[in-house]
Amino acid sequence: MELIDILFSASFWAATIRIASPLIFATLGELICERAGVLNLGIEGIMVAGAFAGWMAVYSGTGLWTGVAIAMAVGMLFGLLHATLTVPFGLSQHVVGLGITLLATSSTYYAYRLALPEVISPPKIEAFQPYPIPGLAELPVIGPALFNQTPLTYAAFVLVALLSFTLYRTPLGLAVRAAGENPSAVAAQGLSVTGIRMGAVIVGSGFMAVGGAFLTMSAFDSFFFEMVNGRGWICIALVVFGAWRPGKALVGAVLFAAFDALQIRVQQTSLGAAVPYQVFLMAPYVLSIVALVLVSRRAEVPAALMVPFNKGER
Repeated sequence: MELIDILFSASFWAATIRIASPLIFATLGELICERAGVLNLGIEGIMVAGAFAGWMAVYSGTGLWTGVAIAMAVGMLFGLLHATLTVPFGLSQHVVGLGITLLATSSTYYAYRLALPEVISPPKIEAFQPYPIPGLAELPVIGPALFNQTPLTYAAFVLVALLSFTLYRTPLGLAVRAAGENPSAVAAQGLSVTGIRMGAVIVGSGFMAVGGAFLTMSAFDSFFFEMVNGRGWICIALVVFGAWRPGKALVGAVLFAAFDALQIRVQQTSLGAAVPYQVFLMAPYVLSIVALVLVSRRAEVPAALMVPFNKGER
């Protein structure tokens, strides 16, 4: 009975959408990279760097949206480094991605200590506040869940629609998908596979950083290093779960967020008193792995994913 009450409560679904929002940004960023044929394992570090850059910019006196733009720019710089090493130079995407994660995380730690050497507790900022959409926010259950969120959450859902339209209804989207499926055909049309792939990695990395910035500028109002907490790796799994399609990736992000929001609330019930809390903490990840295994068996991986392209080679 307690579980049913939780599942039908507006607060549960509002929390689910809030938890899903950074996952949506980062998952779509990874999806863009992989659709073009590049695996970006730098996502975890890029999210950390974006979280810090956005928060530090606002703490230094910029506006919230300027902070988001700065976070995205930082992510794009790391994306440029990743793209340069993996696309024209053809270095291992696994090694470079892990290196980017280490570089972004360590450089963020250094910048934090350099900017705030004496601070023990991270200072707070004035974060994005929920903006209820008139007329819709008053709807039962769905209103508080979907239409009483922060502007960044609305932006995440708009991005899903824009990316779906771009990938499947525009020449640019066709070129990106072709670069990840058949780069030789792209080159035969006179297009630059290197340029398309590098552009996709740079833009995708920018969205990953915005996902990190959501945590410091919308979900919380301060920065700490454990806040990303493996979300980047979850987003890589969500791309597979979503079969490299934005709409399905959105469903995967919301599903994982629902598991996460549910375990927090179940811990406060009579069941939570009888079961060790570690079981609930691992539940979202276990359920996500099960869902990933069931779905990924039917997923069609982009044919040229992680395959370097050199013009003229067959």
